[in-house]
Formats: sequence, structure tokens, C-alpha cells
Amino acid sequence: MAYGFRGAVLSAAVALAYVGATAAQDIKLPATITLTSYETGANAFNQAVAVGQMLKSKYGTDLRVLPAGNDVARLGPLRAGRAQASSMGVGVYYAQEGVLEFATKEWGPQGLQLMLSATTCSGQALAVAKDLGNTPIKDMKGKRMGWVVGSPAVNQSLLGLIAFGGLTKNDVKLVDYSSYGAMMKGLVNNEVDIVFASTISGQAKEAENSPRGIAWPPMPASDTAGWERVQKLAPYFYPHKSTCGAGYGKGETIEVAVYPYPIFMAYASQPTDLVYGLTKAMIVNYDSYKDAVVGVDGLEAKRQNQKWIVPYHPGAVRALKEAGVWTDEGQKNNDTLIARQKVLADAWAAYLKTNPADDKDAFRKGWMEARRTALTKAGQPVGFDE
Repeated sequence: MAYGFRGAVLSAAVALAYVGATAAQDIKLPATITLTSYETGANAFNQAVAVGQMLKSKYGTDLRVLPAGNDVARLGPLRAGRAQASSMGVGVYYAQEGVLEFATKEWGPQGLQLMLSATTCSGQALAVAKDLGNTPIKDMKGKRMGWVVGSPAVNQSLLGLIAFGGLTKNDVKLVDYSSYGAMMKGLVNNEVDIVFASTISGQAKEAENSPRGIAWPPMPASDTAGWERVQKLAPYFYPHKSTCGAGYGKGETIEVAVYPYPIFMAYASQPTDLVYGLTKAMIVNYDSYKDAVVGVDGLEAKRQNQKWIVPYHPGAVRALKEAGVWTDEGQKNNDTLIARQKVLADAWAAYLKTNPADDKDAFRKGWMEARRTALTKAGQPVGFDE
């Protein structure tokens, strides 16, 4: 169900009868699917390309991957109907919640739902230049930290991660960048000291091979106070023992933060059959692409986190049920999250009817109050507050 979200309108090409090849398992796909992702070189982009190669080989379907520098740019084509899906990061959560860069009259809460997301040996963690030495997060006061304009996933993640050491953005020197890729280049070029990255991304590997190097400050699960501070600002993170990534020694395990990445998702308004076909293809052909790119093995059906903070699309649920991995607990969580999206959508519609101020700051403040009130009344956690 779309629940009235300002979701993507199905493009005319995809609205036509699916013309792609039909495989066993009765998977039907269109001749072309357009998917947005991070910039070239990012692990999410590389995983999308690996999936695309599988789709072309097995079904004759061309997966057109559009790179974009921030979350707003990645979601724009989906909402406009020019793309059907995205390989995103945790910006999907902020868009769902209608906060940060999405707390604007042009956006608001978005009805986004999952297909598959990857959980593997990597981490989504705070990265620093290795030439800083063995510096714990609490001692990074005054260091330069990257800040990507228009990317709540990166920026809020950074704030959450430095909170592990008791730091806020007032304790570091922010350096603005127009894209995630530019920020990672900034680490190599000695423009910043602190960034947020996947341990297995191409940009992290580039930093490892640069004169500065790359390191991942430990975030042990035993530091419960530190993790409480992290999850207050970024509830999508959880502790993880990571064993793979740029800058790791042979056999090294580092306790860092993680969330599923990348997150293959679509608007709730995308047809169930399309999402089912794409998700099913990724599940039944897993063995053909699981070794293509580091981290893509995390898309395995049995690794799906059914207790996370964004619901699965009905088409994906159907595919996961057929794979024998969907659980009653997962269904209960999914129902709760879909109800949450409806609460947010209704609250947004009601707020717009109040003729809120055009001033961006006043508009955001009013919406955040309306959002808090609606979620509290519905018995849902606020989950985020400015």
C-alpha cells in the first residue's frame, strides 16, 4: 500500500507488461530497470553493478545504475518515476522519518521499503587518518571532520559515532563537501582527519594506499555508556566485530559500528510483482554473484535483519517467505513499521493543511513538533529529535 505517500510514480515503461525473459521460479522482469546508488567506487555502487551483471546474464535485463552524491539526489529520480529502486545507505531511514534534509516542504516523510540489505564482515564506522596515531575517539577534539551537504546519512552518522567518545560537532572542525566521494578524497588530500565510511569501500582502500593511511578507532560493545550516546543520535547503529576492511591486519578483528549496507529499496508504491521479481532474482541467483565484490555476500536471504527500523516491501516479503527465512517476529516488526509510516504520512498531510511558515527553520521546527506529537499519540517511539 502507498498510504498516500508522495512516492515514486511508476514510469510508463515499467507500467507496461514485463517484457524480460522468464526464468524458472516464474521470475518476470522488465527489459530495463533503473537504480540509483552512491558514486562510482563506493561499495554500494559496486554491489549494484554485480547484481546488474547477474540480471543481464540470467534474465536479459539491463540494470542502469545512476550514481549520485547525496541522499536527496539518490531519491529524486525514484520519486519522479525515472528510477524504480536504489542501493542506498541509512539515508533511507531519515527519509522515512522526514527529518534533517527531508524536513522540508519539498520532501517530508517518504514511504520507503526494503528489498534486501547487506550484512557482512565489514563495518560502517568512524574512519580516521592513520597518521593521527592510536587516538581514541574521546581525544579527537579539535580535529577536522568531513560534512557532506545534503547527506543526512553521512552527517548524522558522524555525529552519532563521535558521541561514542562524548564529543559533539562543537568539539571538531567541520569541513563542507558537495558529495561523499569528495569528502573521502579530502581524507587522502589531508583536508580532513575524520570521515564515515564502509570498511570495504573503494574510497577506504584508496585512503589505505595513500601516504596518510586509514584506521578505525575501536568502539567496544562493553562501553555501554558510549553506545547509549551513539544510539540516542543514530539508532540504526549497533556493535559489530568486523574482520575485513582497508587497513586491517591479517586476521585482525576490530569492534566497530555497523548497520546493513547497502540497502536495496523502493517506494511502497512500486508494484509488488516488480519488487518481488527483483528480490527473488537476487535470492535464487545468490551463488552467481556472492563472490563478485567484497561485501555482496551480505545480501544472502538468511542474513536479513528483520528487526531493523525500515519495513520490507510486500514483494520482498513474498520472496523471503518463499525462501523460507521470513519469521513471525519479522512480520510483527514489519506491521509495526508500516503502521509507523502511515502515522508519519498522516501527520505530514495534517501539518501541511495548517499553512506552515515558508521560512525553512520555522517550517522544520513546526513539523518536528507535529511529528513528535503524532508518534507519541500513536504509541510509537519518536526515534529522532532535534
